[in-house]
Amino acid sequence: MTVRYARRALAELDEVLSFVERQSPQGERSVKSRIEEVIALLSQYPHAGPLTNKGRLRRIVAYPYPYLIYYQAHANLVSITCLAA
Repeated sequence: MTVRYARRALAELDEVLSFVERQSPQGERSVKSRIEEVIALLSQYPHAGPLTNKGRLRRIVAYPYPYLIYYQAHANLVSITCLAA
């Protein structure tokens, strides 16, 4: 399954990683790795995250970090729409 990022999601990811890197370069690598792992999971299990109250929008937590990944699951596409803390 293909994963596509909205521009907003890419900008928010960059913002999150830049913030964490200023605090701890090692922390930035850990957070980035975990977010990538969760998104890879979504490419295999696109319905892993529960639906939100906004139609077809789903969310999943990049546990143990406090970042939420919002996305939509389509037939052959996972569309990452935004990230939030």
